[in-house]
Amino acid sequence: MIQVKLFDREHEKDLEKEMNRFLKGIDEQKLVDIKYNVAAMPEEEEEEQIYCFSAMVIYRA
Repeated sequence: MIQVKLFDREHEKDLEKEMNRFLKGIDEQKLVDIKYNVAAMPEEEEEEQIYCFSAMVIYRA
């Protein structure tokens, strides 16, 4: 059976740590694919941008 695990963090290092923890528990042979996305939005009150780092791990259960 194919399953997915979704990850969503504001900082790329947090996403990396969480994904690595999850991937340690999966047999490498069962890993199908990893999709990665970054979204950036301007913050209205400040002159900064808000980032959203997300990934989806597709694997066989």
